[in-house]
Amino acid sequence: MADRPTLSVKPGKPARDPRRPRVRGGPARAAPAGAAAAPKPAPAAPAAAPVVAPERAVRPARPKPPPAPPPTERPRARPPAKPLAKPVAKPSAKPAFKAPPQPRTPADDGVRVNKLMTERGLASRREADDWIAAGWVRVDGAVAKLGQRAAPDAVLSIDERARQEQQHRVTVLLNKPMGWVSGQPEDGYEPAVALVTAANHWDGDRSGIRFHVGHLRHLAPAGRLDIDSTGLLVFTQDGRIARHLIGDETRVEKEYLVRVARVDGGPVQDTDLGPLRHGLELDGVQLRPAQASWQNEQQLRIVLREGRKRQIRRMCELIGLQVLGLKRVRIGSVPLGPLPEGRWRYLREDERF
Repeated sequence: MADRPTLSVKPGKPARDPRRPRVRGGPARAAPAGAAAAPKPAPAAPAAAPVVAPERAVRPARPKPPPAPPPTERPRARPPAKPLAKPVAKPSAKPAFKAPPQPRTPADDGVRVNKLMTERGLASRREADDWIAAGWVRVDGAVAKLGQRAAPDAVLSIDERARQEQQHRVTVLLNKPMGWVSGQPEDGYEPAVALVTAANHWDGDRSGIRFHVGHLRHLAPAGRLDIDSTGLLVFTQDGRIARHLIGDETRVEKEYLVRVARVDGGPVQDTDLGPLRHGLELDGVQLRPAQASWQNEQQLRIVLREGRKRQIRRMCELIGLQVLGLKRVRIGSVPLGPLPEGRWRYLREDERF
């Protein structure tokens, strides 16, 4: 048999697995001398067709949130939650019924009780307030309160305790010297009430009242007398007497002895007395009729029923007369009498202004 030629078949290069990563680097280094040769790999079977993985849909990248700003301060604690308020019923647009306005009572349009007491001559404003605060005043049978108003014809009842307290209040008659003021001190002059002391009490006082320091408390002048005038000056703790003497509606007579002279140096005539009796006015107010007559060759006797500031001096100036001296000798039915200058006495129970 003829010899057949020998065929040498080289094994093919195996196909690279696409899922296997490539190995980067240079060619393999030669084995060192004397090293055993590595066995050659066995011929691999023919590679099958590569398997291609299906392509996946690429999702768009989500945008990153902006970085949060750095905290500048600590967050404040939240206040505790308020309880839910109860629902309030809303009023209807038109009320079903509207009460008619109540008519005003006479008490709403009346006068204050303390003023009403003063107008009736029961007490002064200060006394009335003290009595009301003490519960001693009743209006139409009900206990009055401070600031209360009442009808002008309301019935006022005063407790007997108030009457007793009022009876213990004193009235002082002083023969004021020249240079003393009747009210508050002024220009270095002392008030005349400073003369009411135990040392200046007149020995001829027949009132039977003994001096007590409490009699000086709330002792106020009931009228004025000029600093250059002398005569009868009244101080009292009784508000009724003060109002009777210095009230706007007073008609109490006040008698003065006035020494005058004409400014031009001539003699005072009887015709000068006519304007003093009627027709003069002060500060735009017509003066009430007065009495003017001769007491003696040097003095006039003038009786007034009002008491304006420096009234007699200003009246004489209007008719050209100058007042050289003025002395008050009577208030109402209470005369100055023999009371010495600078001395005082109590008003007796049988005396009334």
